[in-house]
Amino acid sequence: MSRARGLAEAALAAVALVLAALAWLFVVAPTPAPARPTAAGVPHRVEVIIQLRRGVDVAEGRALVRSLGGQPGVDLPIINGLSARLGADAERRLVASPLVRVVSINSPIRDTTLTNPTPWTLATTFDQSTGATKLWNRSTGAGVGVAVIDTGIDGDLPDFQTSQGSSTSRVIASAVIDPNATTPDDAYGHGTAVAGLVAGNGWYRNSGDPLYGKYAGTAPDANLISIKVSDDSGNATTLDAIYGLQFAVDHKSDYNIRVVNLSFRSMSAQSYTTDPLDAAVEQAWLHGITVVAAAGNLGSAPDAVSYAPANDPYVITVGATNNQGSASTSDDVEASWSSRGVTQDGISKPDVLAPGAHIVTTLAPGSSFASACPTCVIGGSYFQLSGTSLAAPIVAGIAADLLAAHPRWTPAMVKGAIVNTATSLSGGEGEVNAMGAYWAGGSQLTSDQGLTPNDLIDPDTDSIDYDAASWSAASWSTAADPLAASWSAASWSCIGCSSDEGDNINPTAASWSDVGWASRWR
Repeated sequence: MSRARGLAEAALAAVALVLAALAWLFVVAPTPAPARPTAAGVPHRVEVIIQLRRGVDVAEGRALVRSLGGQPGVDLPIINGLSARLGADAERRLVASPLVRVVSINSPIRDTTLTNPTPWTLATTFDQSTGATKLWNRSTGAGVGVAVIDTGIDGDLPDFQTSQGSSTSRVIASAVIDPNATTPDDAYGHGTAVAGLVAGNGWYRNSGDPLYGKYAGTAPDANLISIKVSDDSGNATTLDAIYGLQFAVDHKSDYNIRVVNLSFRSMSAQSYTTDPLDAAVEQAWLHGITVVAAAGNLGSAPDAVSYAPANDPYVITVGATNNQGSASTSDDVEASWSSRGVTQDGISKPDVLAPGAHIVTTLAPGSSFASACPTCVIGGSYFQLSGTSLAAPIVAGIAADLLAAHPRWTPAMVKGAIVNTATSLSGGEGEVNAMGAYWAGGSQLTSDQGLTPNDLIDPDTDSIDYDAASWSAASWSTAADPLAASWSAASWSCIGCSSDEGDNINPTAASWSDVGWASRWR
């Protein structure tokens, strides 16, 4: 791929000033202070995620919530729990109940995108420095489904076509999780940027296009499944993310979902053994889906790697390097802002690094990204930014390439191959090496030995304890008027998700994401 022409020095200086601010850190906020009374003396209600103890039926949990004056939400069989709204005093009594294992505030999540900390050339060389271009001679990810749980994907872009001669989209399914979303498209921009680094393919543009062949993701022929867990402004919560993961698990066979990309982090630091989001990602992992998570952009802060899902020992947690705009790894260094350290459970993270600085990727037309930094737009179709949100999908694409070449590999084998063959950098960190991972004997490089799963996972079966939580307790159904994505082979609207008990609150009346994962511009 040729390098894009660099911006003029003055323009790049302007980019640095504006983009020092664009940070979409996908995070779950700390537990808020106790609810304060309103002017009328009525306490605010909080939204919580409840994990019940093993052997406790969800119906008992719903009855408990009602007995405390609360309003049960939607069942969460993936963690043997449910969501609910109730007053702060009732929340404290709920925590003390012998039926309850853990109660977590449903907090906002934020993405892990940074903007360019310093000016740099617009040429993208991550495909070369990770060895993906060499791997393409053997695998381009064709046939493998990668679920992007994010703000949606604009699937009708030429970079997502099936081929240069066919406008059929490789975004083969589009699920809309958040009931506040009005479109399956990506009005915010983050999900489309992530998807481009997984499976964008600039060679599918018209050959007369000046941008033809300039940019591509690491798995340029993989299929994409868009799971939009945010509203149109990019607001989402932990609960939205859990719903999105369950959709991926439930439809794994339908769309051959072998990889999930999570370019966000929670804002609530909690042990992976009890965090409900970590339980959800482990269930996906143990159902054969390789989960790739962004490490976050907190640098070496004491709590930098203490947030789900990046703190989970099963998933592939990806930090970021600055590859200095070169195809060689000899000058690559870990980005100063890339999260690193030891989790509250004593686990060193991240597992591997990938380029994440000054990355050029697909732009969702008319999105917030485009309006936030017009000088970051390249040719009207691409956008330059930085963050571990960009490093994670680069690895997710390589995982798809490996699975297309080695379809029998398990998530543990994929992780072992990627982590154990990483290229050592000068500081001792390991950067992903696609060809090294391809040649690795996956069966000799499994990575799950000795790990203790989340408390909801049965240690004898490596699966959810079906006495405590039943997958059959929830089903997916399209809403009465599902949102349609004309470019997608299948569209879903999960605001119609229901339990077999039919005891959910009215989904159209519940704004589960009203706390928001609000984006930050700084």
